[in-house]
Amino acid sequence: MAELKTTASHVEQLRLQLKESLQLDLDDYGLTEQFTGEFNSTYLGVQLNTAFQPIYDSEAGDLFGHEALLRPSLGGELASTPEFAFTYAEQAGKLVEFDRVSRTLHILNFRQIYAENGLLFLNVHPKLLISVNEHGKVFERILHANSVPTDRVVIEIQEGLVEQDKQLTEAIDNYRDRGYRIAIDRFGSAQSHIDRLWKFSPDFVKLDLNLIQKAESDERVRKILPGLVKIIRDLGAQAVITGIETQTQLNIAIETGSTLFQGYFLAKPVAAKELQPSALFKRTTSKSNILVAA
Repeated sequence: MAELKTTASHVEQLRLQLKESLQLDLDDYGLTEQFTGEFNSTYLGVQLNTAFQPIYDSEAGDLFGHEALLRPSLGGELASTPEFAFTYAEQAGKLVEFDRVSRTLHILNFRQIYAENGLLFLNVHPKLLISVNEHGKVFERILHANSVPTDRVVIEIQEGLVEQDKQLTEAIDNYRDRGYRIAIDRFGSAQSHIDRLWKFSPDFVKLDLNLIQKAESDERVRKILPGLVKIIRDLGAQAVITGIETQTQLNIAIETGSTLFQGYFLAKPVAAKELQPSALFKRTTSKSNILVAA
């Protein structure tokens, strides 16, 4: 009974925080805490869950951080995609609210993984960059309320989806002024602009997952990757090789000179409950051995 009271008190405290600082109401957004300590939400009829995919540091032989991924479903059974869910919210005129509750969900679940360590990589919808001042301030409140400093949050931006340099520069500057770190996401895709690397000076550059996969079968791509990683390093950023799905791809990724890796071969996205301290130790040890062996 005492445990139930504690949970009820915790949820009520959370309710007040969200209503006062984020203008979110648990009743409106269906935000609930499960017995496992995880949070989920139902908004606009879509159930929202968080999945985390680890990013590993081969140099340190340890976890570097996690990327938070939205896992929407209809009725809790029919899986959907984040793209569909955000498009649906935009058509309903609720894009900002949908993004706000999604980010809140990620932060609440992130607290179940780490107390003091590790970075959280978060994607930002390109259309919300124009409201970064207001939106960034609102998001910062939930971070502070949950003792997550902004310098532990990496804002991932798909620069190829934003045409205006001025808009993108202002968004990056606003986030950076508040202490967030910046990552250019899916760099190397058809929409990427290489000149933006030195214009925006990101902290991280996440290479498009197609690059490492093409490198496995195309010797030309394999030879180009180390040069691309060197350019990124020379600009003061860290390259993250994503999309690693085989041992061969991991070997190629290591050959590039990068030390940060992400992909299904290392770890698939999983719920926060699977990344609790005991499970996290086992997963970290296992993947660290793979990196060392490679």
